[in-house]
Amino acid sequence: MDKEKILNTLNNMNKNTLMETLEIEFVDVDNNYLKAKMPVNSKVYQPFGILHGGATAALAETVGSCASALSVDTKTKIIKGIELSLNHLKSKKEGFVFGIAKPIHQGRTTHLWEIRIEDEDQNLISLCKLTNIVLDKK
Repeated sequence: MDKEKILNTLNNMNKNTLMETLEIEFVDVDNNYLKAKMPVNSKVYQPFGILHGGATAALAETVGSCASALSVDTKTKIIKGIELSLNHLKSKKEGFVFGIAKPIHQGRTTHLWEIRIEDEDQNLISLCKLTNIVLDKK
């Protein structure tokens, strides 16, 4: 596994997407996880000046879906998120949050991921679960 090549490929795919708007950047990958970071600033605030749950959801779905894509042949398969659940446990006003996706189940047609959203001190901000479907490209 060439970590730098994988991270560069994933980060280059962010151009002209929501991920670029939210400044999501993939920062680490291994055989059992994918990690991305997102700055917490006014771009991702809700009206009370804290991290918006929707931005957190976007980070979670991004890292979980990309983790699924890394485990299939993307020339013949496509990944689509079909269910996302989040529990927000702590608020965040500044700095960064990190989404760390780890597999719970990777079957032939569905993948289930646990995504932990943590801050710089590894405090748990949100706990997420994402189900992806693996489909044949048409």
